[in-house]
Amino acid sequence: MNHPVNAETDHQRLLSQYTEIAALAGALAHEIRNPLSTISLNLELMTEDLSKEENPRDQRVLRKVRIVQRECDRLTQLLEDFMRFARAGEPELERVDLNAEVTEFIEFFRPEAQAARLELSPHLSTDLPGVRLDRDLFRQVLLNLARNAREAMPAGGSLEFLSQRTGERVELALIDNGPGMSKETQAKVCEVFFTTKPNGSGLGLPTVRKIIERHGGTMQIDSEPGRGTRITLSLPAAVELKA
Repeated sequence: MNHPVNAETDHQRLLSQYTEIAALAGALAHEIRNPLSTISLNLELMTEDLSKEENPRDQRVLRKVRIVQRECDRLTQLLEDFMRFARAGEPELERVDLNAEVTEFIEFFRPEAQAARLELSPHLSTDLPGVRLDRDLFRQVLLNLARNAREAMPAGGSLEFLSQRTGERVELALIDNGPGMSKETQAKVCEVFFTTKPNGSGLGLPTVRKIIERHGGTMQIDSEPGRGTRITLSLPAAVELKA
């Protein structure tokens, strides 16, 4: 006779397995990054030496070295994205003011936005309850989403931050006026390694979704070609402790 599965024990077992796999993946990425950094440094030194030469042969070699250097940079970025994805497992939660976190992020991101002619427009509700967040991971969420919006609008545009309370949940929407996405792209955009960018890793939105889900939240994408994109993060309100 089969005994009922102990849900808590099963959860702990899966969590332990996930933690072990994430640790192994992170360690492997770290071991790859070390020799890659050495290769990249030596390519940089070769570029400096070859840049001083003017003969055609050295200039041809220089062009080839620069191609390899760009590929090393791309692999380094991919490893960084992967390590962030692997680390987005169990957040260390603390009660915070969501509006304060968003406002602080906007001030941090504003110079980058101004350089890209991206207007940041916050519309934050004043009656929000607190939420429980890992502040570092949530900053990563906002940075990924803001940079996605910036890259979608290379000629500039606007990015709105809209917070509101919906029942027992708190929502934060990031709304851009970029080119939008087709239904086909929306269906795949959160798949690991799927990307529409020439040099994208395909880990940005999967990492965002993973972090939000680890906070007990959800992420919804609403988009249409030519009408921009709205990404809504929904988080549970922090439980009020009774005196």
